Amino acid sequence: MDSQRQFLRHTVATLRYRGAKALQDAPEGFTDFGAGEGSRAAGQILAHIGDLFDWANRLAKEGKHEWHDSAAIPWEQATERFLTGLDEFDAHLASSLPLEAPAERLFQGPIADALTHIGQISLLRRLAGSPVKGENYFRAGIAVPN
Repeated sequence: MDSQRQFLRHTVATLRYRGAKALQDAPEGFTDFGAGEGSRAAGQILAHIGDLFDWANRLAKEGKHEWHDSAAIPWEQATERFLTGLDEFDAHLASSLPLEAPAERLFQGPIADALTHIGQISLLRRLAGSPVKGENYFRAGIAVPN
């Protein structure tokens, strides 16, 4: 496996780790919580993250630059959608199948955007009175699955 794919896989593992922390044990009604008028609610942000990995998978597997907007769905379902899409993307990265989009573009587009949005959800959790427990991510046991 080339170094770009290895780095993308570690980035995906980091996103999975941080995402799982931000998404688990969200308070009741958090799907509809937002920072203010004109901003996305948490559930809309999570739906967008799911859309990002639908897009990432189409880009990586088919080279198709197609975007679809999804409505917010129940928090647990949206979390599962995100994690499933992320796992599907990682499985493609781990395979010997070609990437149909440049690795750098996959990083700068869907992956970097998802990292930003996980940060937004973490901020909304704090504003909603249910902060994500902090940790030293440099020391975190984040590993690429075998």
